[in-house]
Amino acid sequence: MYETFFCERLTQLRLEKGVSAREMSLALGQSEAYINRIENNQMLPSLTVFFYICEYFHISPKDFFNDAPEVDLEYLELARNLKQLPEEERNHISLLITDMLKLISK
Repeated sequence: MYETFFCERLTQLRLEKGVSAREMSLALGQSEAYINRIENNQMLPSLTVFFYICEYFHISPKDFFNDAPEVDLEYLELARNLKQLPEEERNHISLLITDMLKLISK
């Protein structure tokens, strides 16, 4: 239960910040796949790395757990599905979304 919350909350915060899992992993001084492994519920960070994660998002550990807004499961599911695609396909989808948003905003 807590593992699922943790990985969903981490994914939510990362997406809100607009960074890739790889980018965040490297910023924390970890291997490229570190955050992906957490978000895919394969592991949890050490307490030390958890504090670094909170620092990275400029939130307190309490905010990570207590002040979490509702996680939009539809978007999390979409993010999980996108992660399963090859990088080239994800880039195509990203460009498509960007183009659609440009059309909508006109």
